Amino acid sequence: MTDEKNKSQKPEIQGTAGEPLEKPVTAAAPPLPLQSGGGGSRIEADVTLRKALGPEQTEALPLWIAIHNRTDAIGFEKYKNFLEKVFCEQGQKGEYFTSTAKYEAACKDPQSEMIQEREPCKPFRARFDRDLRDLSHVVHGVNAYELLKVATQIFLLLECGIVMHGERDAYGKHTNDGEEIPSDVWRLDYEPDDGLGTSWADTMQRLVNYLGTENRNYIRTIIENLYPNWDTEASCRRLQRRADCPCMLELIWNYWMEEGGLTQSLKAISLRFQNRRNPDKPNDPLGEMEITPLRPINNLLWGYIQDEQNSLSVPRRAYEYDHHYGLTLLGKAVPKLQSVDSRSKFIEAFHYLLNLCHRFIQEDADTTVNPDPFPVLNALKEVHLLLSEGAHNQYGDLPWTSRVEMLIQQYLLSLPEVLEFLRSRAMVAYPEGWMGPQDAMKRLQGWTDVSSIHFNNLATFGERLLLSIRYDTWLAINNPQQARGWVLYWQQEIQGYIHAYRAATGVDLSNPDRVDTTMPAILLRKRQMLQRRRVSGTRTA
Repeated sequence: MTDEKNKSQKPEIQGTAGEPLEKPVTAAAPPLPLQSGGGGSRIEADVTLRKALGPEQTEALPLWIAIHNRTDAIGFEKYKNFLEKVFCEQGQKGEYFTSTAKYEAACKDPQSEMIQEREPCKPFRARFDRDLRDLSHVVHGVNAYELLKVATQIFLLLECGIVMHGERDAYGKHTNDGEEIPSDVWRLDYEPDDGLGTSWADTMQRLVNYLGTENRNYIRTIIENLYPNWDTEASCRRLQRRADCPCMLELIWNYWMEEGGLTQSLKAISLRFQNRRNPDKPNDPLGEMEITPLRPINNLLWGYIQDEQNSLSVPRRAYEYDHHYGLTLLGKAVPKLQSVDSRSKFIEAFHYLLNLCHRFIQEDADTTVNPDPFPVLNALKEVHLLLSEGAHNQYGDLPWTSRVEMLIQQYLLSLPEVLEFLRSRAMVAYPEGWMGPQDAMKRLQGWTDVSSIHFNNLATFGERLLLSIRYDTWLAINNPQQARGWVLYWQQEIQGYIHAYRAATGVDLSNPDRVDTTMPAILLRKRQMLQRRRVSGTRTA
């Protein structure tokens, strides 16, 4: 009876394909009794199964860390901190720039603490400080906004690229590159055996080695196909810079920000600033918005409106969304697109990839199952191919220009004057300062009631995933284990994107029975119409 009872309690062991094994696996021998005095005792041990990661699965780990590091470095909070340090009037220790008087006085004394702790005195630093000092007393014109725009471009120049660094110190320098990479960035349970450590500097060297490997630098591969002798031609030096440090920006970030109402919010504020009423609204929700000229945002809004002629229009961005990803915007400001080239298969391919990744993550969490990564590899190749087909014409500069403009829009929304008027919900712990005012604006205007947090997650996670697919040579990769490493490293972004997409559109991309390929703009419009019907029905009742 005891033997039969033990047999009935044996767990069913899963095979490599997720099916039960024909013969249950039993222990080689029963636990050995340990004689102790007059009686015996058994040795109890816990057995844990762990799937090890090898070099073939973590070969691109430096590239993934660099993408994660740079997308975090150009986030809004880092951008706002940069602006606060640049535009600070007092030349206190620990700021990016100091006032001209203090800096020039320090330059006369080479032994001063300011010179010892900062980089050598340079003329351009004094000129920049002088401009800041002079403009701080100017309350008219567009100079303040132009300086904000230039500072935003400088911020992206400093932080954007395929590099990796630790946090900047109070002076704006990277002094902690020798520190270990945090576990939330390293992520994988893997210790390299190439003689290098896990610090920022060591991983940067590992990234240089990886990108120098034949057929692993995507940009370099494209250039060599176009110009076989490009490395020996003096006229191709600019190509060298493009290959060594491509701009790590994805336009999908701007798409989700625009769907979330960022651009529309600034448009509504700028119309009210010009005393222009929305013809569709007899009573403007911003009718009581009166900004005194004494507030700094007054002059910034003036410069923002004056610079509209140099900004990207909504139709121009809509055409580029269609060219990159086959995505479109819906609204009165968007005309019917007559695109020459559209990525009509991108949504299907990307959503299918996310669906496969979700199933792979679930199966891989079971240590007795070894899921097949080949379908994921094939899906990665398909998405990479579609992304590369759309990387032409305006791809080089439009994402950069659009990122500059939307960072400025986020900054304007986060200013205290806007927060005081819109009065966002204080009990919501928004991770970034512009989200609360934007959600308040959407409630005032009757737009979507989906939180800006979800749209921000779609933008951030989507950008990281597409960058990791775009800038690796997936078409030349045939080892499926590299696809497994990609899924395991980016599983937080994959699951986060799937959740945010369901929260925003109501569609679950992890549905095992069907992969939804409907345009996100259509899904958002349907939810907004349903929201309005519910609100009108409640008011009628």
